Amino acid sequence: MELNQQIEQYKNDLIQSVQELIRIKSVQGEAQEGKPFGADVDEALNKALSIAEKMGFRTVNLDGYIGYAEYGEGEDYVGVLGHLDVVPEGDGWIYPPYAAEIHDGKIYGRGTMDDKAPILAALYGLKAIKDLQLHLKRKVRVIFGTNEESGCQEMEHYLAREKPPVSGFTPDAEYPIIYAEKGITFFDLVKNLEQKHEEDVVIKSMKGGQRANMVPDYCEAQVVAKDSAQIIKTVQEFAEITGYTIFAEPQDSGVIIKSKGVSAHGSLPHLGKNAIMQMMQLLGKLSLGDNDAANFIAFLNKYVGMETDGKSFGVDLEDKESGKLSFNVGTISLENNEVRLGLNLRYPVTYNLEDMMDLIYKRLEGTGIGVELNLHQKPLYFSVDHPLIKSLQKVYTEQTGMEATLLAIGGGTYAKEMPNIVAFGPILPGEEDLDHQANEYIKIEHLVLNAKIYAHAIHELAK
Repeated sequence: MELNQQIEQYKNDLIQSVQELIRIKSVQGEAQEGKPFGADVDEALNKALSIAEKMGFRTVNLDGYIGYAEYGEGEDYVGVLGHLDVVPEGDGWIYPPYAAEIHDGKIYGRGTMDDKAPILAALYGLKAIKDLQLHLKRKVRVIFGTNEESGCQEMEHYLAREKPPVSGFTPDAEYPIIYAEKGITFFDLVKNLEQKHEEDVVIKSMKGGQRANMVPDYCEAQVVAKDSAQIIKTVQEFAEITGYTIFAEPQDSGVIIKSKGVSAHGSLPHLGKNAIMQMMQLLGKLSLGDNDAANFIAFLNKYVGMETDGKSFGVDLEDKESGKLSFNVGTISLENNEVRLGLNLRYPVTYNLEDMMDLIYKRLEGTGIGVELNLHQKPLYFSVDHPLIKSLQKVYTEQTGMEATLLAIGGGTYAKEMPNIVAFGPILPGEEDLDHQANEYIKIEHLVLNAKIYAHAIHELAK
């Protein structure tokens, strides 16, 4: 337990270093020369590197994109990857978001949990190893990312110039260990609305959702109808039967139909109520006739509906490691003779993109609906017997006394941006997750515990 005793001696210095970083509002800003993500993010990077230099580590700043602190010798290295950029603070804070005030044993501020304090905990863990002169077989790098919240462009810069670690972790998620992360896709289904008929009801425009990776909580459609009163009555009856929050309001040129749902993360679509698909069901009840818009709506109602696992669409992939595919309809726009539907599908870790896309193309055959793939992240998956997983399980159990169960998630962590690493902490089981929320904080006792866990993890992987 030499490492733990050493870290206890650093407690006040660790708190002070965390406070110094939290006081920098490192939200992405306008790019400047040598500061690709803005002056504030650059200030945070320089502060972290300065803290590391004072500890006696060799530091490198890669053109303002990313930096690292390094200890040890050899070609191969163990990597600890964290990030210094933060999301905007938002409203509702009880203490100033960039003051790093301490109340009831907690440091409050944006970045205390995501991810400034945890990466500093890892840095102090490495300092304990250095000060105790513990033998390491591999070099260790604590890597300070700067663009995790806005696209991870810094990782492209890093991996174009540096080889990846042979193993490591990112303290940017939760404990115990996330060993499986589903493949993530964002794509649009697109159809040109060429076939038109003058029917009793015509959809003039439609808009819903904010992002593909969110369950949409609002959708509205502008409808032109010969009998607006009948449309309003149909909507009222539909709302009563289904219990959906959906209503219609008369306009000079027809009717505006509004559907309200409940938002949730795109990785967990079953936790929300999809306002777009509620709207599709309602529109399917209207006299739209035989045209491209009506056929698109009928297709969605038949093959998607309110399902969130892709079963009717024919993409209900599943494995024992990570569970079922998740299927989220996130956005829709109908205007200028085109309808565009934004989807976020997350597929199980033992499948690949082609497995899923082949099934999608098969379902779309003959519909005239095209696919535009916007983003793809491969699954992250380590065998339960992988040495990295076994090492982190051993450390976690020894330092916490808790079982190191393995987690599989539909979301994507920073680990996907760097080969050979997994997400490991810092949120302990039973603790609330305030990442991106108001009143983000880290308990000081957990900050110190994280430093101890990370010190042992680094030593275990590098020795």
